[in-house]
Amino acid sequence: MNLIFDGSLDKLAFRAVFGENMEALAAADSNVVYLDADMMSSIDTRNFWKRNPQQAINCGIAEANMMGVAAGLSAGGKKPYVHTFGPFASRRVYDQVVLSIAYAGLSVRIFGTDPGVAAAFNGGTHMPFEDLALYRAIPRATVIEISDSTMLKNIMWQIKEREGLTYVRMTRKNYHGIYGEGNDFKIGKGLVLREGGDAAVIACGMMVSEAMLAAEILAGEGIHIKVIDMFTIKPLDVDLVREAAKTGLIVTAENHNIVGGLGEAVATALIEANAAPGFRRIGMRESFGEVGPVDYLQEKFGLNAENIAKTIREAL
Repeated sequence: MNLIFDGSLDKLAFRAVFGENMEALAAADSNVVYLDADMMSSIDTRNFWKRNPQQAINCGIAEANMMGVAAGLSAGGKKPYVHTFGPFASRRVYDQVVLSIAYAGLSVRIFGTDPGVAAAFNGGTHMPFEDLALYRAIPRATVIEISDSTMLKNIMWQIKEREGLTYVRMTRKNYHGIYGEGNDFKIGKGLVLREGGDAAVIACGMMVSEAMLAAEILAGEGIHIKVIDMFTIKPLDVDLVREAAKTGLIVTAENHNIVGGLGEAVATALIEANAAPGFRRIGMRESFGEVGPVDYLQEKFGLNAENIAKTIREAL
């Protein structure tokens, strides 16, 4: 695996990668259609929309209607990609997504951006900590959380031909770079980024790089942990979860409520496999978000490397 992680920020913002590849996808396949709820300036697709009005639709601030339009396009043989902020891509449109898309057996790719504390100064109203839980509950849905810009590009192209409902969760800005070019991101298979026998951290999204930083902290104390990027929350890589259980301690880390997200998915897999080791979950606990810089919010809610390391120390 080609890893470039050194704790520095990704060279490319997610939104720049998204806008560039959305335009490339539309150029490569005339059936690709992009839909947005008046967020094109926020995700770098405005110029693409101006140049390609036949393959890009600004649906306005009418997210539920946008999901109905996407369903209609899919029924007509098109390959819709849909974007809006995370709360509007999940809570606000849930009935339309379940009935018009999933229940109808249609194929739509939904991108929810700036989930959890990544919404920063947009505050608690714009911080979905329940979107993974909502999408996991939909039959046959695929649920993915992106870790860095290299993965984003790869997944955007992979899901073009994927059947059914796909929900992709990601930030719009820079976070730590993890992967170099040439990596294989197989949907439904987690990635082992670091080996260790004392414990395993299974993380997704922005918490993957925090887990890598925690591994560095703990290595200096003689504690060696396995780090897993479980970028596909559904379908979960149960085999890799079982393998991680051999360390004797699993800690899950997610920028999401501990109810219904990655931690709960991993816990269920362990119990069903009769493989439950020591187990801890890092995530939001009975809290709503608030206004503030991302690093402040991560520290307040324990979504950082220091809390991962502390949790492992205490559990061991």
